[in-house]
Amino acid sequence: MNTAIVTTTAATVSPFIQNLQQHQQQQPQTSKEAIAANVKALIEQLEEGHSEGLTAYLMAMGRFHNYSFGNILEIARQRPGATRVAGMYAWNQLGRKVNKGEKGIRILAPMLGVRRKKDEEAAKDVTTQNQSVLVGFRSVYVFDVLQTDGLELPELLSRVSGDVGERMERLLDFIAAQDILLEFKESIAPALGRSYGGKIVLLPGQTPAEEFSTLVHEVAHEMLHKASRRIATTKVVRETEAEAIAFVVGRTIGLDTGRASADYIHLYHGNAALLTESLEVIQKTSAVILAALENPAVEAATEPDAVVGTEPDAELAKVA
Repeated sequence: MNTAIVTTTAATVSPFIQNLQQHQQQQPQTSKEAIAANVKALIEQLEEGHSEGLTAYLMAMGRFHNYSFGNILEIARQRPGATRVAGMYAWNQLGRKVNKGEKGIRILAPMLGVRRKKDEEAAKDVTTQNQSVLVGFRSVYVFDVLQTDGLELPELLSRVSGDVGERMERLLDFIAAQDILLEFKESIAPALGRSYGGKIVLLPGQTPAEEFSTLVHEVAHEMLHKASRRIATTKVVRETEAEAIAFVVGRTIGLDTGRASADYIHLYHGNAALLTESLEVIQKTSAVILAALENPAVEAATEPDAVVGTEPDAELAKVA
């Protein structure tokens, strides 16, 4: 399991984590049940007018973009201020110990089994002998760095900065790799950017941070809101998804992008299925863009693919 770190002040997000004790006493047994329970709690808080939980979740997307959708929900709900997590074994290998009395963050790790073929079948194709298969998930516990004590950790390179710096060049390279044209035109004012399906137009004269955020917003439209998904969603939903992706990516690299919308839930009228789908789309797309900013060789897919619970065993995770 990869980990991420971001310089931030841990905040108390009590509306999102209230009733957490009851949730933990009745812990879901499958990844789908875990996601459903967390989305239900998020809906309840948003319907009460609290957007802190959504903000915590979107920020967790950036910090832990290598994690699955379901486990990001779990981390954000149980410890909204977490910045870097690992299992107890991994912390010990780094010369740090989990503080006495600390409560772990429950996530789901995959359990792999071996599918054995009959001798006559295996003889036909040796490459398919004893294939590993996913047989289910189990609960494991990770701890945030603030729950540990010991040796200082090495600083991560290419992490948070107040300046977009070379990330803008990487974003431009990423866009070019998708055969998306980029133009600047005054005529689109007052809009800051427009997506035309294969072409993005930006309003000239924006600050580097504004230009970066606008470009991520429009790239999100290019990646997601074409063909069937464009027909299946409203303009308000599409704009909200793109803005949420810009929020996740911007906050991850250190930009001040404001707060998540408190009215987000109103787009879905309390529909948990629609909210779950949209949040998963936001998480997957943000992960692809962030990966490209860290590794210029990464290329996007029209539908970024991620599977709940695909991280390695938490207790064997390395802290990178």
